[in-house]
Amino acid sequence: MKSWQIDDITELAKESKYTFYVPPKSVVEKLAIGNFAKVIFRFQSDDPTIPKAERMWVEIKERKGNQFIGDLANMPRYIKDLAIGDEIEFETQNIINTDIKSEEENLVEKYIHRCFVTNEISKKKRKIGYLYREEKEILGKEENGIYDSGWRIMAGDETQEYIDDKDNLQILSLGFVLNIDDTIIDLLEAPVGSKFEWDTVQKVFKRVED
Repeated sequence: MKSWQIDDITELAKESKYTFYVPPKSVVEKLAIGNFAKVIFRFQSDDPTIPKAERMWVEIKERKGNQFIGDLANMPRYIKDLAIGDEIEFETQNIINTDIKSEEENLVEKYIHRCFVTNEISKKKRKIGYLYREEKEILGKEENGIYDSGWRIMAGDETQEYIDDKDNLQILSLGFVLNIDDTIIDLLEAPVGSKFEWDTVQKVFKRVED
């Protein structure tokens, strides 16, 4: 019995569309013999120090509708009963990337930049009630073009004492926050100095003037 299985990423893609990239339908439809698709191989292991999955490329050699057959193009690092060149069967709901460039907007890349967010949002998953944008702070060495967006996001009823406690704040991607509440998405292009508050009566964000 094999120790691995290929993940169906349908639900994860729905729940985390701002942080988990999947190629758009227009790209998947173009996949043909000779193209490459990346899938997640989840495996069983008693070693708690290693990951529970490997992401690897498969070179497509057959396609019938949403079903594919290909040869594994990577040498697995952890999965012992799988080797490069092994035949792999998978479907469209297993694909997390392809070798075809997409012309559509990549939401994961767009909202990868960081923001400060309170635990009321990040941990308790509450509705965003207040956000403002200030000059970005230095978050340490910037890598891969990721930076502080300047956004500070909260539920709106946090006290100053709560805010002053660094344990109540996290530095996370905007995408992580949008997975919780994306009603702020149209506000994120607003310039530094912008402030918005949720109007509980009209159910919209309103700009706060100083």
